Amino acid sequence: MTDMISLGERDFDAYLARPTLAPGASPKGALVLVHEIWGLVDHIRGIADRLAAEGYLVLAPDILSEVGIRPEIGLELNAIMTSPDERVRSEGQPRLRDAFAPMRAPEYARWAIAALVDCVDYLAEQPGIDGRIGVTGFCFGGSYSFALAAADPRIRVVVPFYGAPPELSDVPKIAGVVRAFYGENDPSLMGRLPEVAAAMQSAGVDFVAKVYEGAGHAFFNDTNSLAYRPEAAADAWTRTLAILDEHLATP
Repeated sequence: MTDMISLGERDFDAYLARPTLAPGASPKGALVLVHEIWGLVDHIRGIADRLAAEGYLVLAPDILSEVGIRPEIGLELNAIMTSPDERVRSEGQPRLRDAFAPMRAPEYARWAIAALVDCVDYLAEQPGIDGRIGVTGFCFGGSYSFALAAADPRIRVVVPFYGAPPELSDVPKIAGVVRAFYGENDPSLMGRLPEVAAAMQSAGVDFVAKVYEGAGHAFFNDTNSLAYRPEAAADAWTRTLAILDEHLATP
């Protein structure tokens, strides 16, 4: 069962995917699912549905409509960036820069993190969850998965896909375990991975990174023909379910 709901004083929408449960049964746990820079598009809703089918209560907030990237706009921007036509990608750069500029503002980051904490508040109140809450996300959403974990100690497990890490000074604030996925052909993130891993170890954070050979940024997104790597995506999905079963489904 799925619904669109409105949350918090910040008044944003979220896609709620509920598992189908036997009478008297509870979800395995709850997840905040944070979308890519394209917003709450069907690809992300589909991931929410897949996780719900595995027994999890999933809340996927729309946190980019706040800065004008509604799902339909996100699809247009995605079509520019992933076009096989180099001319389309080149000529579309000014529009992409203008669209993405507002999300770089510090006040937006504060708003977005507060909105994600609202999501945790909502999930914590749901029957049968009992504090078993995690976060996962992709690209922009991977970055905000790290940020939410640093902002809210209720997060038990963090599963970021190719997300930029938090400020190193925020790493000790992460209370949950972190299992991160990267593609080796993602130089901006791979260049920082050694210092991130060292900071996690120094802070005592349980951090494991899986790096896929031959994959780059957005390797999980099957709507992106330029980036999608089906073998890496399938393996990462299997690993994600095992991670969630270990750290959320187990009381």
